[in-house]
Formats: sequence, structure tokens, C-alpha cells
Amino acid sequence: MPAKTGSYYCRDSETDRELINHKVWENGRNGEEKTRNEKKETINKQLNKMNSEPIAEKLKERFKDDVLSITIKNQKRIIVRVNPDSIVNIAEFLYMKEEFRFIIASALHTKQGFEIHYHFSKDNIGLILNIHVILDMNNPQIESLSNMFNASNWIEREMHELFGINFLNHPNQEKLISEGNWAEGVYPMRKEFK
Repeated sequence: MPAKTGSYYCRDSETDRELINHKVWENGRNGEEKTRNEKKETINKQLNKMNSEPIAEKLKERFKDDVLSITIKNQKRIIVRVNPDSIVNIAEFLYMKEEFRFIIASALHTKQGFEIHYHFSKDNIGLILNIHVILDMNNPQIESLSNMFNASNWIEREMHELFGINFLNHPNQEKLISEGNWAEGVYPMRKEFK
């Protein structure tokens, strides 16, 4: 259960909680009594800066040629669009240096191509980081993360079966869900665009 601070719960690290709680209550002692919602808003704004901006800046600095765009949706979610060729290096950096964990990946077929969102979490601060790639419509392939994260094995196999995305150096791209359900070479999640 999250630690209780004031009259609301905070899921963030002890250091962040102490720093923010001190600032919020200090303002209250100066005669600026804040309502519960104002306190939450102040904390959320400060957490947004502490959680989102450092990792966004680090990714831009370290992978400047491969980071195509960064969107900070809110204080707990960032979407970073990257060059597909950099996925292994970025995933390794997030896992080994920044202590993010791989959650799952999801794919969709759009007019732009085959899009994959790799979802990472920094649990101690509640931050979700989505690494977004767009693959070529005619030759959808990308390096597998299965050799780094066991959790990506099955989801990559599912994306291969449903979309026809080839995961390079995947240890086992055998059928997982389609055996007998549809013909070889048919990818049921692919769309026909005009």
C-alpha cells in the first residue's frame, strides 16, 4: 500500500515524497492554506519535472540521431519515437543504466506502416515509457528483444503470427496461437489500405 502523506496517498519514492511534502506543508505554514486538490496539483507538477524530464533529456542526449520525437503525455507517461535500428541499444540503456523494466509490447498496422510500442516501467516512481517504432510496410522487420528480455519472447511470436513482422535473431519464431486457425502466410491483423 502506498505511504500516506497528509490526507492523500503518494506512490512515489521516499525522497520525492519528503521533498514535495516539505514544500507543500511549508507553504501552508506561511498562511497559504492549500486545499487537498491544490496540494495534489502541486505534487503532480513537481513529480512531472522530476520523473519525465530527466529520462527524456538523457535519451535525447545519448541517442540524438535515433530519437525522432518525444511526447510527454502526463507526469506518468512518455512516448519516445525512435529509429527501429536503435531498439536494442535503447532497451539495453533503459534496462541496464536507468533501471526500467520491460512490461510488454503491442503492435498495430496503420497507413504509416507497422507500429510497435515497447512499454517500459520505472516502478519506484510510477513512470511508463513507451518506445515507439514504425516499420516499413513492405518489409516489416526489427531486432528481437527476446535475447535481453524473456518476457518479450511470446509477444514477439504473436506479433509475427498476427502481423507478419519478422523479429531478427529471435530464438524461436515457431507458431504460438495460429496452428490450424488460418493458412500459412496469412496475417489476420494486417489491413488493406487504399
